[in-house]
Amino acid sequence: MLSEQYLIEIFLKKDKIDDFSKYPFSLKAVRSLDRLMLHPKVTFFVGENGSGKSTLLEAIAVANGFNPEGGSKNFGFSTRESHSILEQYIRCSRGIKKPKGGYFLRAESFFNVATEIEVLDREPSYGPPIIDSYGGKSLHEQSHGESFFALLMNRFSKESLYILDEPEAALSPSRQMSFISRMHELINQRCQFIIATHSPIIMAYPDALILVLGEDGMTKTDYEDTEHYQVTKSFIQNREGMLRKLML
Repeated sequence: MLSEQYLIEIFLKKDKIDDFSKYPFSLKAVRSLDRLMLHPKVTFFVGENGSGKSTLLEAIAVANGFNPEGGSKNFGFSTRESHSILEQYIRCSRGIKKPKGGYFLRAESFFNVATEIEVLDREPSYGPPIIDSYGGKSLHEQSHGESFFALLMNRFSKESLYILDEPEAALSPSRQMSFISRMHELINQRCQFIIATHSPIIMAYPDALILVLGEDGMTKTDYEDTEHYQVTKSFIQNREGMLRKLML
């Protein structure tokens, strides 16, 4: 039976790689990658800084036509050529249905996306301003969290593919819970999400695949077995004891 899932699998073309000691192939998560099955609703990449979450997410995004610095597929700007070459060595298996839309969000370069929108809107155009699809208010005239939520509520729409790198960077805990609610609404409208995150709130979404990138490469895990959940729970349940240990 042919799948209607937008992205089904990611393959690493190992036969094309000459040297696994060079970045990004030296990353254990990349080196151990062979065939990665994605969840039809949400796939989470979690792990320590430097484990390769953002590198892998970026490669998937670029391989699917998104700008390395973020945005929709219509964005082609570049402020700095800093993305890896990993997208040249992965192959994506797609379903029979193409997404109607999509977005690649990078928390670290969302400022650049907001700037590009203003640049494009200053140019002559027969269509409505781009910022209208983000709520009509300049993203630079809002806080980081407000601008991200404007994107989430106005620009994100049904039957689309969303690739998000650390969306929690702009969001308070209560906003992260609101993010789960909006994500669930979009999933019910046939959207698929691939998310790199450190947030134990966001990764609590129940119908999802959680992949830990670490010393053992990439391993599937349950929510309660993630370090993020366990550390947060231990700290909240024994705050004074944990602080004493940390401040010895």
